[in-house]
Amino acid sequence: MAEQIFPTKGNLIKAKRSLRQAKMGYELMDRKRNILIREMVELTDAAKEIRNSIDSTYTAAYKALQRANISMGVVSDVANTFPVDDSLDLSTRSVMGVELPKLTHEKTEAADYRLHLTNSSFDEAYISFNKVKLLTVRLAEIENSIYRLAVAIKKTQKRANALKNIMIPKFEGTVRFITNALEEKEREEFSRQKVIKKAKLKKQA
Repeated sequence: MAEQIFPTKGNLIKAKRSLRQAKMGYELMDRKRNILIREMVELTDAAKEIRNSIDSTYTAAYKALQRANISMGVVSDVANTFPVDDSLDLSTRSVMGVELPKLTHEKTEAADYRLHLTNSSFDEAYISFNKVKLLTVRLAEIENSIYRLAVAIKKTQKRANALKNIMIPKFEGTVRFITNALEEKEREEFSRQKVIKKAKLKKQA
């Protein structure tokens, strides 16, 4: 508390330095929060578009699969010839110190299934489900990023509030207390010197 600090010029310099640092810290936290919020809003909009695309693509894929099942019979034998896709690669990118996931999917050539056993409905289903897979990868990346940004924004907001509502007022109070105490001390010293000077003049008279 300001009352517990001895009012010296040295302590006043320290308090002013701490106040400057606290204000600078708040500005940085505020800027970081705004950048993170802007990033999260952009990703949220992108996620909404991807969800809509996934829904429409899934609908098209299942309709095509239904048609393929009707025209070809059960297509599970052909579907089982497709290899498991394990070509996802995970890396990260940094936004204001927040590590966000970046999923990279290696583009592969269309599966070499037996063309004479399939038809256009099967091909359409394959293309649609492949598109859903790529959209799902992108959506997973975005939704995880949104979650991490939300956590970081909450922490940043908490720190910014602590600086704005606790630390800055505290240092401002300390600076005010020491300044007032030093000014009062200077006034007392001035009055004391005035009295001494007056007494000396009396003696000389």
